[in-house]
Amino acid sequence: MPLFGTDGVRGLANGLLTAELALHLAQATAVVLGQGRSAEARKAQGRRLTAVVARDPRVSGEFLAAAVAAGLASSGVDVLDAGVIPTPATAFLIADHDADFGVMVSASHNPAPDNGIKIFARGGTKLPDVVEQRIERALDAERLQPTGADVGRIRRFADAEDRYVLHLLGSLPHRLDGIHVVLDCAHGAAAGVSPETFKDAGAQVTVIGADPDGLNINDGVGSTHLDVLAETVVRLGADVGIAHDGDADRCLAVDAAGNVVDGDQIMAILAVAMKERGALVDDTLVATVMSNLGLHRAMQAHGIRVLQTGVGDRYVLEAMNEGGYSLGGEQSGHVIMSEFATTGDGLLTGLHLVAEMARQKKTLAELASLMTVYPQVLVNVRGVDRDGVDDHGVQEAVAASTAELGESGRVLLRASGTEPLVRVMVEAASEEVARAHADRLAEVVRERLAL
Repeated sequence: MPLFGTDGVRGLANGLLTAELALHLAQATAVVLGQGRSAEARKAQGRRLTAVVARDPRVSGEFLAAAVAAGLASSGVDVLDAGVIPTPATAFLIADHDADFGVMVSASHNPAPDNGIKIFARGGTKLPDVVEQRIERALDAERLQPTGADVGRIRRFADAEDRYVLHLLGSLPHRLDGIHVVLDCAHGAAAGVSPETFKDAGAQVTVIGADPDGLNINDGVGSTHLDVLAETVVRLGADVGIAHDGDADRCLAVDAAGNVVDGDQIMAILAVAMKERGALVDDTLVATVMSNLGLHRAMQAHGIRVLQTGVGDRYVLEAMNEGGYSLGGEQSGHVIMSEFATTGDGLLTGLHLVAEMARQKKTLAELASLMTVYPQVLVNVRGVDRDGVDDHGVQEAVAASTAELGESGRVLLRASGTEPLVRVMVEAASEEVARAHADRLAEVVRERLAL
């Protein structure tokens, strides 16, 4: 199995992801990313390579980030230790400081025992697959071993958080005065910076999930556990709830009645607002094939094209970069605003969502009403040949359901990238209809693709 997954290297800390692996991965990264044209130009000017290293607050991040910093410094790279900050803050700081690359130690929305290593290129962009493969091969290659004055130094990035906060505040089209926001920071990397930023932007802020102890990250709180946030918003009579995940690259919301507003609805609100002020490049929104049919209908009604990609924020980013588009994301809350960020940024997304409430003087429910959410049923069919989704019988069944649903629904079959599993997703005007089609298609998949 390849070491790199869809979002860096991730696994059980001290299981797959050991201090030794983190050290060697950092050394291999220094070899590969220290060979580019810009890196060679810096060396020719007598300047050393610089990397930003940061982490989320999970306990294993302490030794893993230390191992990463040691691996880089032992390879002659100067390290700016930004401490505990969100993943999008790390990406921003790499570009803002003009560092050669950076490393974020985080397992995002995973539980505390897991951890991960995400590597960003110069400019704060995610690495292409081919570069990750080169780093993986370099694990077995000769390492850089400078001595004396040529070894790297490790210094504290003292104003890292302040730079990021000023950047976020400078992006806002409107202040948040008069709006009561409940923030759920998932006991994660946003626990310090998110409340500060929303308060500085003018919001009245109530904070939950902001007491990280290294072991409670994502534990019953955050964007994957919205019940506590919804209850708190309703109990306090707040206007809106904003939920981050462990490394704060996601944002989901709840309205004043406690109803969930997902990534599709957030993108719809932002896309229409950006189009109105001429900031939506080519009137195009980039979304994955899993985005709700309601998003497509709403965007069509507002003259906005939806460009679809495969599942995963990296594919959204690729399409945005290729076309120069300004907004994209996923139903899960990864929203990318390329004018201000190179990756999904939960703080940026939440701030701009609340700013639209303030600017338009509307509730979140009113804003979200521009999109009707179609019921979506997902069935995971296990123990089948995932490479057989093009089977004639399966495709006939898909075509029959698609024809029967017409414009009131859609069908998507998708093979898992890691398991003997096929995902059957059906959207329809009612959950009963969606469930009936999903169950029927799942049975066809079981019969036709059984191992």
